[in-house]
Amino acid sequence: MKIAVVGSGGREHAIIWKLLENKKIDKIFALPGNGGISQLAECIDIGADKIDEICDFAEKEAVDMVVVGPEVPLAMGLVDMLNERGIKAFGPDKNCAQLEASKAFTKEFLERHNIPTARYKEYTEVEGLLSDIGIYGFPMVIKADGLASGKGVVIAENAEDAEKAIRDMMELKVFGDAGSKIVVEEYLSGIEASCLCFVDENSIVPMASAQDYKRVFDGDKGLNTGGMGTYSPSLMFTDEIEKEVRENILEPTLAGFKKDGMKFKGVLFVGLMLTKDGVKVIEFNNRFGDPETQSVLSRLDTDLYSILDAVTENRLSEIDIKWKEERAVCVVMASEGYPEEHPTGIEITGLEDVEGAVVFHAGTKLSDGKLVTSGGRVLCVTSMGKTHDEARALAYKNVEKIQFKGAHYRKDIGLIIEK
Repeated sequence: MKIAVVGSGGREHAIIWKLLENKKIDKIFALPGNGGISQLAECIDIGADKIDEICDFAEKEAVDMVVVGPEVPLAMGLVDMLNERGIKAFGPDKNCAQLEASKAFTKEFLERHNIPTARYKEYTEVEGLLSDIGIYGFPMVIKADGLASGKGVVIAENAEDAEKAIRDMMELKVFGDAGSKIVVEEYLSGIEASCLCFVDENSIVPMASAQDYKRVFDGDKGLNTGGMGTYSPSLMFTDEIEKEVRENILEPTLAGFKKDGMKFKGVLFVGLMLTKDGVKVIEFNNRFGDPETQSVLSRLDTDLYSILDAVTENRLSEIDIKWKEERAVCVVMASEGYPEEHPTGIEITGLEDVEGAVVFHAGTKLSDGKLVTSGGRVLCVTSMGKTHDEARALAYKNVEKIQFKGAHYRKDIGLIIEK
């Protein structure tokens, strides 16, 4: 079989790494891939947003399946276009992709189907929003409605910060058109957890739980990022919470899809807040999370391709998905300045010294035979252990072996941080 994986980050590296466990897969193309992915797959210089070119390539190469990693091509309708050409594709269609492409769309879905979430209000005019500063008290959660690479959320501690965030989004367009509509939410206190689910039109099957760390600095301080690290399983995801999530969130979500005529097939990422009032949904994404995928797929004990294929054919219920007992911890190494402006082209050394970890590449490329940085999140160092503490210690031991100028990473990945 020939598979094409769309994307260039650590998530796509992990997906390709896991797919290669299937001996029936002869060839994987990465569109466009990165420096680390090039060691496992043939990288093709087609950007993830070049959906016409992706379709042409998949048709020309007669690939057996296209796995879409990032949210942008999903929102652009890549899966619809591939299916129209008779090419099997893993990921939701354009209609279902609105669950990530629009915060307002998701909040309306959650409210319509009585799924627990924070109170919210939508705005399209800056003056109306400015007059409502503090509507739910402080901190004030301000979200750009559209796609903003995981960075379109500001948690303002006071009115001054809130006004700056509002003007940045709606007037200065720091997130482009994504900030044309703003969603303001009630701030939820508690502990975040992530629940990734395989979904077809008949079934929703949660993967192993994970916990993500969005803020750039230790103690959940600083700006939001695409994610500075994860671990799996979540230390807070008890059997009782798992039951609550399934009964109050996952089952009503699948029922809501059916009621609304949404033929969701792919991965549904459910961002959760474990509050004193129960578990509530923070957000939906419609693809493998990044960097949750790195820790979750490390623990997957079932052939990934067989799961993806079953989802595309609406037979997910036939697959017995199993998980390894081992724990996984993933620490992201980022460029100096990330998530704001940061340098690229900096040489990376020390990878040959890594032992007991898989290093998934997020922002790297090969330049004159050397591996250099090419993005904000650079490497995702992922280790497994019999215990959580063992996995965590091994991940950080290997992080310390890798060097590139200005590299920074959080030191508290794997610790519980109350919000």
